[in-house]
Formats: sequence, C-alpha cells, structure tokens
Amino acid sequence: MLKFIFMISFMIPLCFKKNSWWLVQSLLYYVGFLFMFFLVILPFPMHVGYMFLIDILSYGLIILSIWVCALMMTASESVKRFNYYEGEFMCLIILLLLFLVCTFSMSSLFSFYLFFEASLIPTLLLIMGWGYQPERLQAGIYLLFYTLLGSLPLLVSLLWIYSSYGTLYFMFMEGVCISSSLMYLSMVLAFLIKTPMFLVHLWLPKAHVEAPVSGSMILAGVLLKLGGYGLLRVYLMLINLGLKFNFIWIGISLVGGFLISLMCLRQMDLKALIAYSSVVHMGVALSGLMTMTGWGFMSTYTLMIAHGLCSSGLFALANISYERLGSRSLLINTGLMNFMPSMAMWWFLLSSSNMAAPPSLNLMGEIGLLNSLVMWSSLSMIMLMLISFFSAAYTLFMYSYSQHGSIYSGLYSCSMGYTREYLLLLLHWLPLNILVLRGDLCILWL
Repeated sequence: MLKFIFMISFMIPLCFKKNSWWLVQSLLYYVGFLFMFFLVILPFPMHVGYMFLIDILSYGLIILSIWVCALMMTASESVKRFNYYEGEFMCLIILLLLFLVCTFSMSSLFSFYLFFEASLIPTLLLIMGWGYQPERLQAGIYLLFYTLLGSLPLLVSLLWIYSSYGTLYFMFMEGVCISSSLMYLSMVLAFLIKTPMFLVHLWLPKAHVEAPVSGSMILAGVLLKLGGYGLLRVYLMLINLGLKFNFIWIGISLVGGFLISLMCLRQMDLKALIAYSSVVHMGVALSGLMTMTGWGFMSTYTLMIAHGLCSSGLFALANISYERLGSRSLLINTGLMNFMPSMAMWWFLLSSSNMAAPPSLNLMGEIGLLNSLVMWSSLSMIMLMLISFFSAAYTLFMYSYSQHGSIYSGLYSCSMGYTREYLLLLLHWLPLNILVLRGDLCILWL
C-alpha cells in the first residue's frame, strides 16, 4: 500500500512543472489501473503492513477515489485553458487523493479520523479558490462548521475507547461493545453529517452549487462515501445500541428522502437538483445500513459505489452545459437536444442510471436496500414506494425539461462536445454498468 502512497506523493512536484497537465492526468489513470491489479476479493484484510490494511470495502472505495480524481482533471480542462493557477489546482487534487487513499486504508480508528478530517481542507480550498459566485465563501464556511461540529464528539469518544480498551485497531474492535447511549450518539453523528442525513444536509446543496465541477465531482463521488464507510466500520462496536436506537435515523432518512424528492421537483438550478438527488440516494443507503441486516450492510456499499459514479457523471454533464451557456438555470438549459444533439444520449444514459434502471449498479444496490428495509418493517414500504416514484419523476423532469421543448431564444447555433467530454462521460457510465457483471464482489463483500 505504501508504494501507492509514495507514487501519489511524488506527483506533487510534477504539478508545478510547466505544461505537465496531461502528464499528471495520465499518471492518475495509470495509478488507477495499477491499483486494479492489486485485486482484493477475500473478505478478510489483506496487504497489512505499517498502518495500512485493505479489505474489499476499502479496496472498492480507493479505486473509486483514484478514478474520480482522474476524471476531475479530465472535466476541469477549462482551468488549464484559461491558465487559472493550474499548478495549485493539480496539487490540491493530488493532496485530496492522498488523504482519501489514506482514510480508506488505515487500520487504526484514530488515523482514520485524522485523514477523514484532513480531506476537508483541499475540498474547502477547491470551493473557495475555483468556485463560481462570491457566495462560495459562505458555502465553504458552512461545510467547515457542519463537519467540524459533528466530528469533535467523535474524537472525544475515540479517546475514551482508547483509555478503556487500550487499542483503536479495527481488527481488535470485534469484541468491544459500547453501552453508553451518549457515546453512541457522538460516534455516529459525524458520519451522519458527512453522509448527509436529512436535517443535517443543508451544507451539501450550498457546497455543490458554489463548487467548481471538480469540487462537485469529488464531493458527490467520494466525500459523501466517507460517512457510509465510517458507519460500516464503527457499527461493529455499536451493535446492541444500534438495534435499540436506529429506528430514529431510519425514520428521519425515509421521510426526509420523500420530502427532498418533492423539493427536487421544483428546483430550477441543474446543480442543486442533482445535489438534492444525492441526499435522497444516500438517505436510502443510510436507512438500509441502519437496519443492521446483512442485506443492508452489503447493499449500502454497492449503492455507494454506484452513486459515486452516477452522480459525478451528472455533475460533469451539467458543467458541459454550463460552459456552453453560462447558466445553470433550467429556464435557459432547455431544448438542449437542438443545441447539443450528441449529448442528449449521455443525458439519457446517466439519468436512467440515476433512477436505478437496469443494467446499472444502482438497481442492484437499491433492490438489496429495499429487501433489508421491508424485512426490518413492512411499514417502510409506504415511504419506499413514494421515494422510488418521485425519484423517477424528478429525474425524468430534469431530462425532459433540459433536452426537449423550445430552445432558449439567445442560442443561434449548434454545439458539438469535445472528444475529451465524450471520453469523460463514457468512463463514468461504463464502469457503472459493467460492474453489474461482477455484482457478487459488490454485494457479497461481507
């Protein structure tokens, strides 16, 4: 594992070399392919050494991180074109990747917490440095305070566990059973905010709308998965309390998913619509995880990977329209099938994946989550039906409103996409639909 950390670290000086954009981008894809040949398919931890260990859970998320970071650079070509501090931009992406790889491969809870928090800094700098509107400062501070406020109790509870049990290593956590409900709350809260659960999700749409395309892609693709990953790791210690209190979070997530689906139906901002749909999807994933069933745990992981690719692709698409039209409003982004005919197919493919149409990985994850929730309580079926229906409704609303209808009067031309953009969208969509063929690896990771 250390060799990958070193390889990514040594890419930082390359960033500041003149005309090294394509070199750094190619190296990121190269790291991704090298890591794929690492192939971890056994349920117990492998490649254990120093502070690192990898099991299937962290393996999938590390590949997702490397992949999304490489795609971020492909999507952000305008930074290079306008020569907008490209060295610093690449450096931030690589630092962020370094922190994420460390977060997912740490064997100790404390080092996991450390890198979990560290990944916030490059994201914040991306939003504040390369965002579009002046409100990006407010959005950055929102993000910072929500995350920090939630994670301080987590730090205190980790120190308490260390003083009581003398270790914070994942492998020794099997036997630890915590009985204090205050500890339970403080350990879960940071991850609920990061996931984000309904009621503590307010930082997410703000951050997404103000972030540049790369910020949105990494936020939707990987940073929201940190919460789910943390919960999957921590719940080994909280089984008894989880069975007692988890109905609260499941209730909030399911009702919240329905309410936010309704909000999506009246969004006029493309990015805000995709950001709110992330909250719905992660709400379903969170409630499935909280049922504490095997189905729930396994499908949460599947949906996290699927959502990472799908949401990131949709943000890339929204940015392609934004670069041509200079607006994210659906009033202006209408009739795009006339303006960019070749992009209409990609809009359709990624929108259909977003509403969990086969053969996407989203479908596999959502079927498992439906199983776990209905098994937990048949009453949850009501909310799940509403969420499924309205998810399809707002995705179709976004697709049909943006592609069909009369074209905005200010546009008098037709625009083609660049080859780079088609490649970017293909690299989002293809893994999302090809991974279904090896669905056993995604579902049966326990």
